[in-house]
Parts: sequence; C-alpha cells; structure tokens
Amino acid sequence: MIKIGSRLRVYHATKENRTPVMRDLPVFPDLRAFLDHLARTGGLAKVAAPVDTRHEMTAVMLAALRAGGPALRFDAAMVQGRAAALPVIGNLFGTQARVAAGLGITPDRVPDLGAFLAALRAPAPVAGLRDALSRWPMMRAALSARAKVLTRPPVQAARLADLSALPVQVPWPEDAGPLITWPVVITRPPGAAPGDLNAFNLGVYRAQVIGPDRLILRWLAHRGGAAHYRAWAARSEPMPVAIALGCDPALLLSAALPLPETVSELTFSGVLRGARAEVAAAVSVPLMVPARAEIVIEGWVHPGEFAPEGPFGDHTGYYNAAEPFPVMRVSAITCRDDPLYLSTVTGRPPDEPSVIGEVFNDLALPVIRAQIPEVLDLWLPPAACSYRIAVVRIAKSYPGQARRVMMALWGMLPQFSYTKMIVVVDEDIGARNWDDVLWAISTRMDPGRDIMQVTGTPMDYLDFASPTEALAGKIGLDATTKTGTETTRDWGRIMALDPAHEARAATLLAEVLR
Repeated sequence: MIKIGSRLRVYHATKENRTPVMRDLPVFPDLRAFLDHLARTGGLAKVAAPVDTRHEMTAVMLAALRAGGPALRFDAAMVQGRAAALPVIGNLFGTQARVAAGLGITPDRVPDLGAFLAALRAPAPVAGLRDALSRWPMMRAALSARAKVLTRPPVQAARLADLSALPVQVPWPEDAGPLITWPVVITRPPGAAPGDLNAFNLGVYRAQVIGPDRLILRWLAHRGGAAHYRAWAARSEPMPVAIALGCDPALLLSAALPLPETVSELTFSGVLRGARAEVAAAVSVPLMVPARAEIVIEGWVHPGEFAPEGPFGDHTGYYNAAEPFPVMRVSAITCRDDPLYLSTVTGRPPDEPSVIGEVFNDLALPVIRAQIPEVLDLWLPPAACSYRIAVVRIAKSYPGQARRVMMALWGMLPQFSYTKMIVVVDEDIGARNWDDVLWAISTRMDPGRDIMQVTGTPMDYLDFASPTEALAGKIGLDATTKTGTETTRDWGRIMALDPAHEARAATLLAEVLR
C-alpha cells in the first residue's frame, strides 16, 4: 500500500459541497480565488503601463518568468493601438512553486501527490477492514470527481459580441495572427450524451483567430479532440466544441496532465481541486462547460472545413509550418461580469509549459515506478523541450536491464513515444546532475556496445531533425556499470576518500578560512 506523508491535511470547499481531499492550501474554486491567494503571498504583480499584445507582452512575460518573477496582471493591454476592455493575466505558472500551489500543495509535497495519484490509478487490493479505513481519504478524494451542475453559472452572467472583444496575443514576430494560448478545449464523442462528463475530453490546443466568429483548432492526431473530430466526421455531422478561458488552476492543470484516455480531465479536476467540479449546460451547443471559467467560447466544427494554421513559434524554439486544421464556427461567447483573459507564451525553454513540465516530471515518477520498479529517478531536462531527452537512474541487478528500461519507457505513455534519447545511469549517479551524467557516459558507455537504436518510430512532427514527418529514430545510451555477460573485463574501482577524512578536512578548512 502507498503511504502518504503525515503533513497531508483535509480541507473542504463549502458547506453544501464537502469533499475532503489531501491538500496543503485552501480550495481555489476559480481563477480569481487563486489570484487572490497569489496577491496575498507576493506572487502577483499589476502592470499599469500600456503593453501591446502584439509581441511586446511576450517579452514582458518571458522576462518575468526568467527572473523567477510573479504572475502578471496587465490592466492596460493594447490591441491594435487601442486599449483592451479586458485585463490580461500572464505568467500564471511561471515558477514551480506556483504550479504546486495550483495543485493545492507546497513544492516539497509534489512526490506525495504523485504517489497519491499513482494509487488512485492502480490501487492495491484491500487487505482487511483496517486497510480499507486507512484509505478512506483517498476514496473520498476519488468520489469528489462527481461534478455539480449549476443552473445559473457565473460564466453565463454576460455575453461578448464576438472574438474581437478578446485581447488575444500575437506572441512572436513571424506569427500568422492572434493566437489563443491557454484554451481548454472541450469535446465529446458522438455517441455520448451531453451530460456524460466521463466521456468528455479536455485538451489545451492552440486556437488561431481568423475572424470575428472563426477559429482554427490545432490538435495533433493522437490527441483526444482529434479522435472525437474523426468520429463526428465519419457520421458527416458537425461536432460541438466549447473553449473555456480562465479556468481554475486544478482544471487548467488537469487538462495539461497526461491522464489515461479513460479518465475525464473535467471530473478528475475535482480530485486536484479538493472540491467537486461545477459545470453548466452551454447556451448554444450540447455540452457541459466549467461554471466558474472567466469566458466560454461555444461553436461547431464541420466535417471537412479546414484552414491553414500558422506559422507560429513553438516550444521547440522554431516556427512550425502552416498546415490545415479544423475551423470552429463560433455560436456564442459567454463570460463572467468583468472577465479576465488568461494567456501564456510558448517558445524555447524556459517558458511556462516547461516549468509546468518540471513539476509534472516529479508528479509522474510514482506512476512510472509502479510499472518499472527499478527506476529510482527520471529527469526530463526542460532545455530538451521537456520530453525529447530522458535521463533515468535505476537500481541495476542483471545484464541487459538498462535496455529493458529504455523499451519499457518508450512504450509506457504516448508522451514517451516522442522521447528520442534515453540515458540510463546507475544509482550512484545523480540523474539531474549533468556533471554526473556526462561522467557516467564517458566512463561507463562504449559506443560500439552500449548504444541501442531503433528507426521508424512515432515522433512529434515539429521535430525538424527527423528525416520523415512524424517518424524518426530513437537512441538509448546504457551508461551503467557493466555486469555479467555485458563485459569480459574486470571493471575499475571507483575512487573515494574515507568519510572521516572528509569531515576532518571540512573542519580544518572552516578554521583556516575564519
């Protein structure tokens, strides 16, 4: 059984919506509550000076992120030379501490939450009444996934005339136009009822504005939204779509998490939030939408209606090519009173997605260890576009184990199918220390023996280094100490000083430098 740290505490939302879960922070029912928390703790700053949404806002957001600065509220955003009616929120998750806060915990508790989520994903069999009772907080957290339906949701307090009312950024100089960068896109398959939230898919797909009532939705073929679109198109029927802007942090992070395909991000957000998700029926499409989002764009995607999307600057640090993607016809835009517009910037790391990815790395580690027990640590270096390279630290006990771990990781999650290099190291090597890793590669890896290569495997088509679009090779480096049949030579002995001598040296040096 997985045991959770003793500092996990139980909170509930409101008297009528009690759902105890394990959190360090109060429940944030909406984006505004989270921003209030950041303001109280010094994590939010207001930018009163005019800032242009075309390119200039990108520079300010990235400067704040790279300085470890606060989330930003732009109260004088400028769109095509005029003042925007809506404030813009940026750099929301620009530090790992704020990502953890969005999950409801302190940064040191991310591994505990990862263990909790791993247990929810694959709980061990219950061994008697005492074991069942010890898991009660976990069971209650799972029950909190049931959504609550509101008939008068805050997000439907007002309407916006069209997309021109939104202060949408043009992030990079060669971008094709305005780009909505934090949209939570909501879809369902054609056979599901409008209220069947377990069938819903939520994904963060960028959306290019091409007119007052037209958007282009860019979803890759393996994503849930694309699968739903293919199912609707096969029936020659338009697909209902809703785009929620400015959701609460639990919903935003749930939409970005690599959850199993059978798990609805909308209902799962209740586990992270510590309170049931609140939804409402959309006003013009048969979908349920987040009741406390700032803005919801509703509309339809018709079969075969495409438009060239891009080019746009991407997480690789390059502009991607223009390609055809589905067009969404907007049928309604609802919003809260005095709505906020949430935005972000994607580019070469560090950027906000790479900061989120660092936290998700630690969040996913217990899930990985549950399937590959010898894994002690795994690091996806942010500079390698968050997933292109993985360094894996293992407890090695038999020949060929490093290669087994490589193959297990490549086949474990769809995200790892895009990891084109895996470096496996021993338990005495720090997986997140490049000096350690390079030492292991240079002293424990032979290029003629310890490199595993495969070809023709799935790859992000934005990887311009791959010889064929969406197909590429992969390489694994076994930088572990060779044992048994892996080598015919006696292995060298690692040099190390007596710990007592090192302690004596530290004492003497402290006296000399006083």
